[in-house]
Amino acid sequence: MTSRPTRPGPRFGIWAVVYGTSASLQHPDDPLDASWLRNRDLVLEAETLGIDSVLVAQHIVNPFGDEFDQLETLTACGALAALTKRIEIIAAIKPYLLHPAVFAKMALQLEEISEGRFSLNFVNAWFLPEFQKAGIPFPPHDERYIYGGEWLRIVKQLISGERVTIDGDNFKLDGFQFRPASKWRSRPLLYSGGESELALSLTAELCDIWFMFGQPLEDVAKKIAGMRRRPRKGSPLEYGVSAFPFARETQSEAEEALAYAFKLREQDNDAYASLAKNADPEVVTFKVLTKVPGIGVGNGTGCGFTGSYDEVARRIVEFYEVGVEMILLEFQPFEREMRRFAEEVMPRVERLCSKK
Repeated sequence: MTSRPTRPGPRFGIWAVVYGTSASLQHPDDPLDASWLRNRDLVLEAETLGIDSVLVAQHIVNPFGDEFDQLETLTACGALAALTKRIEIIAAIKPYLLHPAVFAKMALQLEEISEGRFSLNFVNAWFLPEFQKAGIPFPPHDERYIYGGEWLRIVKQLISGERVTIDGDNFKLDGFQFRPASKWRSRPLLYSGGESELALSLTAELCDIWFMFGQPLEDVAKKIAGMRRRPRKGSPLEYGVSAFPFARETQSEAEEALAYAFKLREQDNDAYASLAKNADPEVVTFKVLTKVPGIGVGNGTGCGFTGSYDEVARRIVEFYEVGVEMILLEFQPFEREMRRFAEEVMPRVERLCSKK
């Protein structure tokens, strides 16, 4: 069901810079800028460079502090849908922030504006203050997934053009149906992340693509194998991983760049410690990340994509061969390093995959 590029190998996506940064808050060549204008220009350039997708993460306030700017997800996705021609636009959404019927209607409108390029990334939420300060309920982890499961089942039916009547624990709908439904496919795609048992079960039941945060190849391979053993109806689940590559002409140059990134990241220890205090301690993904410390929104350095252009391309192909069909990329400085990756690494990945 996933739209695929014509080239061989994995799809490549980017994280939009919704916080204004992907790693260090102190980078001298990457000042904090979460503006619409920056994100617009970034995504338009990504499309030109051959990037396949953009994920627009969702927060209503910046997790590093409400004194910092924060891009709004759905309005930005609507504008991106109108301005772009090819790139997939993935909006993260947290069920407690929008009624499923309201969101489903918005999703179908985004599907129409983008002409079949809109996708939803189901997020169970982890940042407490944006809920607590707004008086929005933030129940314990498992309760949020039960609520989210009911929410997602309704959304999936509605964005598939079905008429929905339900008398659930949290929602009651009486004959809701939306038009126009998608003219390009049966419905928008559903992404999800999370590594708790409830998250994995919900993903296997309802979603099309499962995202993992950055972690070593052997861990990713084991998790994909485990997901493939789960019961599932319909098309096979697909898999993606978040990555923060450091690719240079030589291995030593790449390792130097990585070391510099970690050095800059150390200057933000207090900010990240404050962020951690405001996160739900029951979120399993955070527990996983403590085993593989890294940098970036998606802990992308955990994949180990550091080295020469040839070595990084080879490592990416290894992930592809165990089942990773999408690489969701972060960079810093974002624009400069995205260009480097598109020009130097992506062609090498394509050539390697063409030989398989």
